[in-house]
Amino acid sequence: MPLPLPLDGLSAIVTGAGRGLGRAEALELARLGAGVVVNDYGRPGRDGSGEESAAPAEEVAEEIRAAGGSAVAHQGDVSDFEQARDLLQLAVARYGKLDILVNNAGILRDRMVFSMSESEWDSVIRVHLKGHFNTTHFASVHWRERSKAAGAPVYGRIVNTSSEAFLAGAAGQPNYAAAKGGIVGLTTSTALALTKYGVTANVICPRARTRMTEDVFAGIEEPGEGDGRLDSLAPEHVAPLVGYLASPAAAGVNGQLLVVHGGMVAIVERPRVAAKFDTAKEAFTFAELDEVLTPYYEGRPPKETFAATEVLGLRRG
Repeated sequence: MPLPLPLDGLSAIVTGAGRGLGRAEALELARLGAGVVVNDYGRPGRDGSGEESAAPAEEVAEEIRAAGGSAVAHQGDVSDFEQARDLLQLAVARYGKLDILVNNAGILRDRMVFSMSESEWDSVIRVHLKGHFNTTHFASVHWRERSKAAGAPVYGRIVNTSSEAFLAGAAGQPNYAAAKGGIVGLTTSTALALTKYGVTANVICPRARTRMTEDVFAGIEEPGEGDGRLDSLAPEHVAPLVGYLASPAAAGVNGQLLVVHGGMVAIVERPRVAAKFDTAKEAFTFAELDEVLTPYYEGRPPKETFAATEVLGLRRG
């Protein structure tokens, strides 16, 4: 008799799952036994012969079903509050409850801060940060109501998607870095708010070659075709960590940030206080701050900031 799969009997939502990283995550959750609601904003297109092709979300859902799993597609925009509500309602209608929420949907509108337009700023903040909030809001309402009805904690897992652009301070991505930093704050707040209901919330910073990041990683070569090696930036390096964080095995992991890519997982610690200065008077004056802060920073490397640029050098081995 086969052993039960880690996510047997659980249901999941994966946003932005029509392609790339979200697709790999949806396939992995299904492989581990979860029923999956595959969300993507993409609409049906045309194939090479001019025939209409299925929407990306439906294609992934069909791929899961063809492999023996359970999946349903949702073609909605998670940055729209009501469409996010519809997504949660679809999961509950199909599976009776929601257990796992993986927020992955996103877009890029890269430009230096002095060249960025208002619409380029707003669209990235809307899809990434508001999109994460919208789905998290409705999932948290669902879990809170279920927990109150049961008089006990329920099962809930949130896996959010941030980026090394937030950790390292990507110069050409001020909108993306800001949105991804906001997602970290949303995650740690959610982790504290929902723990009493049995829910954990964690955030990953993946590095993966997808349609969204093809320009970012254009200069990094893939393994040779047919040599049997997995691209170090393949989304398949990231998906197993999402499966783990969604599982009962990760019950003790909450409010954490993990960097993942190329066969490597790194745990990033919270910020720590590097120095503290107290005024010798009732309140600081300009002169006193000059006396204590200027010497402190004079000995620091000029490019050393709060940004953790060293994460960009992390590699397996």
